[in-house]
Amino acid sequence: MPAPERADLIAPDRPSLIGPLDTIRVNVFDVSNLGGEFQVDASGRIAMPLIGTIDAGGKTSEELASSIEQALRRHYVRNPDVTVNIRSSVSQVVTVEGQVTEPGLYPVTNQMSLMRAIASAKGMTEFGSDRQVVILRTVNQRRMIGLYDVTAIRRGVYEDPPIYANDIIIVGDLPQRRLFRDIIAVSPLLLTPLIAVLQ
Repeated sequence: MPAPERADLIAPDRPSLIGPLDTIRVNVFDVSNLGGEFQVDASGRIAMPLIGTIDAGGKTSEELASSIEQALRRHYVRNPDVTVNIRSSVSQVVTVEGQVTEPGLYPVTNQMSLMRAIASAKGMTEFGSDRQVVILRTVNQRRMIGLYDVTAIRRGVYEDPPIYANDIIIVGDLPQRRLFRDIIAVSPLLLTPLIAVLQ
C-alpha cells in the first residue's frame, strides 16, 4: 500500500466559532497589559481592559481579533496587532448517545467524523446497531436527520460523514441481541434446546 500524500494527511479547514463559556487567549503585540486569558460569558461577550465588553460569540478567532483591533484604534492605540486563540471550548461539542459505551458530550475538531465520534464514546455496546446510526443537525433553522450504516462506511460504500458542533448522534438498538441475551439468562430453566434466528 503506498504512503499517503501530504494533502491526504490534512483535513479541510472548518471554522471554529467562539461560543459561551469558551476560554480564549488574546495577545496584543507590544502592549502586554491589554491581552490575557478571558472566559466568554453566557451572552457571548468578553470584558477587556481599555475597550470594555465586546461581542465574541459566533465569531472565528480572526474575526474577533479584527473586532478588537478596531476597538483599540478607537481608543488611540496605533496599528494594534491582535491574535486570538481558543484555549478551551465547551461550545464546540457533539452529543453522542444511545448504544455507545460512554454517552456524553465530546469536543469537535476539524477532523471529526461519525466514526471518530463513535470511537470517542468508546464504541458501540453489544446491543448497538451498525445500521441504525442517526445524526440530528440544524441547518438554516431547520432540523435535519440522517440515517447512516456504519458497516457500509467501513466497507467504503460511502464516505464517513463529517460531524459539526451541536450535532447529535444516536446509535440505535438491536432488540434481537437483547432478546437473545434474555433467553440465554433463562436457558438453565429450559428442558429442551432453544433455537433463535437472528438477522
